[in-house]
Amino acid sequence: MHRGTMMRSGWIKGFLVVFFVTFALLNLSSIKREVHTHSERLQRAHQNESIRGQGMLKRMGKLEADIKRLLNLMNDHGRKEPVPQKNADVKKERKLVKKLYPNSPLFRRWGDELSEEEQKEAEKLFHRYGYNAFLSDRLPLNREISDTRSPRCAEKKYPEDLPTISVVLIYLDEALSVIKRAIRSIIDKTPARLLKEIILVDDHSSNEDLMEKLDDYINLIHEECPGLVRRVRHSQQLGLTQARLSGWKAAVGDVVAILDAHIEVHVQWAEPLLARIKEDRTVILTPVFDRVNFDDLTLTPYSPAADAFDWALWCMYESFRPEWYALKDDSQPGKSPSIMGILVADRKFFGEIGSLDGGMKIYGGENVELGIRVWLCGGSIEIIPCSKIAHIERASKPYLPDLSVMMKRNALRVAEVWLDEYKYNVNIAWNLPIENHGIDIGDVSERKKLRERLNCKPFKWYLDNIYPKLDPLNNLIGYGALINDLKPDLCIDQGPMPGSVPIVYGCHHYSPQHCYYRSDGQLYIGGIKSHKYNSNRCLVDLGTGVYPGLYECNIVQQKKFHSMWDFKQGGPIQNRDTKRCLEIATGNDGYYKLVVQQCTGQSWKIQHLIKAT
Repeated sequence: MHRGTMMRSGWIKGFLVVFFVTFALLNLSSIKREVHTHSERLQRAHQNESIRGQGMLKRMGKLEADIKRLLNLMNDHGRKEPVPQKNADVKKERKLVKKLYPNSPLFRRWGDELSEEEQKEAEKLFHRYGYNAFLSDRLPLNREISDTRSPRCAEKKYPEDLPTISVVLIYLDEALSVIKRAIRSIIDKTPARLLKEIILVDDHSSNEDLMEKLDDYINLIHEECPGLVRRVRHSQQLGLTQARLSGWKAAVGDVVAILDAHIEVHVQWAEPLLARIKEDRTVILTPVFDRVNFDDLTLTPYSPAADAFDWALWCMYESFRPEWYALKDDSQPGKSPSIMGILVADRKFFGEIGSLDGGMKIYGGENVELGIRVWLCGGSIEIIPCSKIAHIERASKPYLPDLSVMMKRNALRVAEVWLDEYKYNVNIAWNLPIENHGIDIGDVSERKKLRERLNCKPFKWYLDNIYPKLDPLNNLIGYGALINDLKPDLCIDQGPMPGSVPIVYGCHHYSPQHCYYRSDGQLYIGGIKSHKYNSNRCLVDLGTGVYPGLYECNIVQQKKFHSMWDFKQGGPIQNRDTKRCLEIATGNDGYYKLVVQQCTGQSWKIQHLIKAT
């Protein structure tokens, strides 16, 4: 039978069954009332009791039996018809479908039931967007996400007369469904009286879906909320900082929230932010992110934490200061050295304090620059635990294949304007020479004038009062690659990890080969830590055997390993205790090994010198 005919027939059967059951139930009710009435009459009259009562009971029994049969028929009708054997075979084959991309991170936890064609489409979209756009396109725009706030947050009450908010969503070649979902969540979870506008800032996307199709969705929104959504489109790609600035300049609300477009806001996300800014217009806020996994788009809750950074100015999460934990209330705002990128601020104050540095290019550093500047120039930074935003963590970024190139340039620009005598820590972190690093950071004269005009504090005040966990890297003599004159194409390397035996390896000048020599005689290998709570890895002579060791410096101190070395540029590296030297020697396999042995006069050079040794 044709599928459409079968469906119509099934519908008719279902309708008839419901009709007869309803009719029978109505009759049953009527009969019961009749029985009750007649029973009263029979009791009064004491006549024909047996005949009439038995007749009514028989009618009831018959109707109840009919209803039972009809209900069974309904249950049978609701059950799925047996699937023909052919369809069962297809389902079985579907489970055994070939995995086309076994090494793709997209399919590690997701996609087992996809056909080969669906796998191809999903993988193509994943490479395009850095997250699972295939799945996003199939999820409801108003999907529910878990409320991951502290229970205390749900109990809080906020004033009715809060400032209005302009929400800026910035994007470059984002999936259309992701942008739609961001807009939908903001409308659904922000009180209408507070939501002034949503501004979409397109940093010159090439995705055709973000043209007419996005306009159609905006027109649909405007049927519900006239004029709520506005678009700003760059005529060329200008980068994240400029996109954020464009959104801020276009905003008219009392408060501006600058967000990525690949987000979904949680319930009551705006009220705690607006209430805090109502109390203090000089505070710059950031919500707590929850991670949306790039593969299956499920939510991973994050606990409140400070937004911090290392000397390369890469962002990271970090514990709050001890006084926050002493409150024993995880719904309270926490002070933060910086922001992670998403920010909420009084719109006018944001301009007064210098907004964002328009001289930043493409990606990175602008958030750290803002954090440092706000603290130094009269404002503060806080994390608001009762405001949560779900944020897709991309597997890849859309701007550049290697973001470190522009990040390095922007970090040097921040250092030049704000870090005073500590600016060289940025050079050290990026393994660049102290002088003449050769990177164009642009004109910083206007930013230096801004610092003077705002009467900002010195960076040392920031280190002492706001971010004391940051280690100033004092007493450093030299850093970078450490090379033996006998084999200038080989560099000291931290060796296989995990492990504790350093080696010599072909020079590539990345972090595993970064060495640091301090004036106290310690020699670190494999990078230097930016924070006081971390331990570096110290080179040691164990006193026995031919190979040196590499251990956490705090363990070295506890075990009293021989970790102090004498070194001058172009000379030997000699252990102060054992008097043995760090040298290279050919092993039985013909390859050079890093050894400690009686000194033979070998000499070493370190890539960058801070002081003459």
